[in-house]
Amino acid sequence: RMFGFTFLENFNYPYISRSIREFWRRWHISLSTWLRDYLYIPLGGSRVSTSRMYLNLWTVFLLCGLWHGASWNFVIWGAIHGMFLVLERIGLEKILNRLWLPFRHAYMLLVVVVAWVFFRIESLPEALNYVRVMAGLGSVNGTEHSLSAFLPREKMYIFLAAAAASIPLKQVLPLLKDRIALFVPGADRLYRITATGFTVVEPALLIGMLVFSIMLIAVGTYNPFIYFRF
Repeated sequence: RMFGFTFLENFNYPYISRSIREFWRRWHISLSTWLRDYLYIPLGGSRVSTSRMYLNLWTVFLLCGLWHGASWNFVIWGAIHGMFLVLERIGLEKILNRLWLPFRHAYMLLVVVVAWVFFRIESLPEALNYVRVMAGLGSVNGTEHSLSAFLPREKMYIFLAAAAASIPLKQVLPLLKDRIALFVPGADRLYRITATGFTVVEPALLIGMLVFSIMLIAVGTYNPFIYFRF
């Protein structure tokens, strides 16, 4: 609910996903639902042969890339996601399910972050060079940069706050309560106090973040809306 309007949940902590398939169940839910209902299912969905289903899935994400902008970098971004969704359906997901949870999470982050490079950088050679530098196989313009060059102190604080805010505390707290109760007497009372405090603090934090974001936009340089490039 926002400003008196009730909106459908559009992002459900996508970065806690453990596969690309789960990522798209959590990321931009309205878009993924639209793609499923108006592209994937009309193309035959899963009612066709297996090979055709994989082709349909990949085609949908190629079109998803084009939906974001008429540029090859968006097509490549869609192709990456489509490829890994197909690979997971072929058998990669079964392998992932046997892995330790942090490895599955790291796999998802690796694919998504690398794909974002192609989404953001329009030049393919530049994007490939960026990925190469990310892998530690080169430097930018022959110069090595430390982490502080990209994350100054004020941005580090924002990064840490964003990382903390991305944790689904409402879902985690009940699980922690049951585990803590095994070792700490009075855990139920502590949980009730924490839950009540969270209910009070959450709106204040959200309002503060909104005001802070508006301030950053006001003092920052002008950046055109991404879809204006379409």
